[in-house]
Amino acid sequence: MELVRGRSRYAGELSEGEERWFEILGAYEGKPENLIPMLQSTQRALGYLPEWALLDISDHMGLSPAKVFGVATFYAQFRLQPIGKHIVRVCRGTACHVRGSHRILKEIQSRLQVSPGETTRDRLFTLETVACFGSCALAPVMVVDDRVYGRMNPSKAMAILDEFREVEKQVLPGDHLAQGLGG
Repeated sequence: MELVRGRSRYAGELSEGEERWFEILGAYEGKPENLIPMLQSTQRALGYLPEWALLDISDHMGLSPAKVFGVATFYAQFRLQPIGKHIVRVCRGTACHVRGSHRILKEIQSRLQVSPGETTRDRLFTLETVACFGSCALAPVMVVDDRVYGRMNPSKAMAILDEFREVEKQVLPGDHLAQGLGG
């Protein structure tokens, strides 16, 4: 397969996700009705939709880059920035807010040095807010990946994130440096 724009101009080996993405590119016909499934498959392979992939999709499908970027930015399911290994979500619903989720969010933002929608420099955490998890009896709630942590306060929330960071250090020594946590 001929590489159009994307990774062909970048030096170095392709990651497993990028190799899978090029297989995906070849698997889809260049029909407009394949755009959303192709974006979904690309995001599954790469973890997000990098600009180079969107440009290659545009060329492959014969669509303008504006059309491809427009679809990718219209739907909330698509991400244009890399996400962290762990997604940290803080509930902003009424019950959680009244019980202090805003303090939890403020502490996480301060310690991780990110705002909602951003990923830490080491790509370990992505911080998000959610309107309501539907776990009001456990308010305030924080969810890391798919695990719900209830009756949180700022120190409990940071202790949980510190645990994730410690586990990561044991799994991948030296790959993720503590940035703003635990010291």
